[in-house]
Amino acid sequence: MKRFSLPMLLAYGGFGLPLAMVALPIYVYLPQFYAARAGLSLAAIGAVLLTARIAAAFIDPLLGWWIGRGQGAYPRFVSIGLPLLLAGFVALFHPPALGTLASLVWFLGTLMLVYLGFGIATIAHQSWGAALTQAPAERSRVSGVREACGLAGVVLAAGVTGAAGYGALTIAFCVAVLIGAAVLLAWSPRAATSDTAPPSPVFRQMAVPFHEARFRSLFGVLMVNGVASAIPATLFLFFAADHLRLAAMSGLFLILYFGAAAVSIPAWVALAVRYGEARAWVGGMLLSCAVFIWAFGLAPGAAVAFGAICVLSGFAVGADLALPPALLAGVIAKAGHSGSREAAYFGVWNWGVQMTLALAAGISLPLLEWLGYVPGTGAGTSALVAAYALLPCALKLTAAAMLWRAPLRKL
Repeated sequence: MKRFSLPMLLAYGGFGLPLAMVALPIYVYLPQFYAARAGLSLAAIGAVLLTARIAAAFIDPLLGWWIGRGQGAYPRFVSIGLPLLLAGFVALFHPPALGTLASLVWFLGTLMLVYLGFGIATIAHQSWGAALTQAPAERSRVSGVREACGLAGVVLAAGVTGAAGYGALTIAFCVAVLIGAAVLLAWSPRAATSDTAPPSPVFRQMAVPFHEARFRSLFGVLMVNGVASAIPATLFLFFAADHLRLAAMSGLFLILYFGAAAVSIPAWVALAVRYGEARAWVGGMLLSCAVFIWAFGLAPGAAVAFGAICVLSGFAVGADLALPPALLAGVIAKAGHSGSREAAYFGVWNWGVQMTLALAAGISLPLLEWLGYVPGTGAGTSALVAAYALLPCALKLTAAAMLWRAPLRKL
């Protein structure tokens, strides 16, 4: 078995850092950014995010099918995605002064450009890593370094934005992505090229997992729990600014949250070994509910208490990061599809993740506007607090009940 050196692993996994620097801004910062900078209503922002994320959800499987037809030419696809990603990111966070309709068009167009470049680069990068080795221990090392670099990118994006704003974030991202791509393309180990036939049509591949009852159950939990997690992520900056009045500390809170998530993963893995992935994940969901009920009772200015909530909720989200992929691997093995159908399962899985993000924005932002919340004015903050804290609790409890009843405890 070939064992990759740490420099080789970092040459590959380091590209996860700039990719993660994209993920945090487009999932957390955008709603508040376009409400404040472009004066767009929450309903309009929610409609754009819903449209773009649904489009991305359907585009990503097509991109995966297209990249798969390249039969291992992953460096080429990374190179194709980077110019789109850079141009889209710069344009998205530096819009010109436009009217409302033109701002909406700019928002949607540049966001779709980001999603397109991000999708190509991310799918090619992840596929590259999966193709490097089939040895279980080495697969864990490859993915572990990539995810560690990704968490570092999230923390870096939060810290730079909180300390110096979106201009500094753009510069930091451009520098990181160019350095990361140069190292990846020059020094990362190469995957063996494939001589197999191109993959079957994408929608035929997507149908395969849904033939399995265990996957259908797990996918339902993913959708409900994913929306529950994405709603507070969408509303985080609004909650920190308009209810807690701690906007200046948002970057610190995000660093606490993601840092706790990173630290918690070994603990969730240990709990899964002892009690099973499904039971451990239910425990993570219940911990999230307790934490968000506490958040519902916070008064303005409660910086220490909200910092503790960020740490505890970050610890709970570690279960969402570590355990569902393990459950999915068990489902694939039970179905007898190991070594042949993983791409189909993970393609549908990523489609579901995109859909949860779309639904969270499409539901929460228009609902808040309808309930009278107006960012920056103090109006409707009670609705904001309920949507940030109580709605995710209701969804998490639903997901926990679904998971407890699902046939997933003997994988």
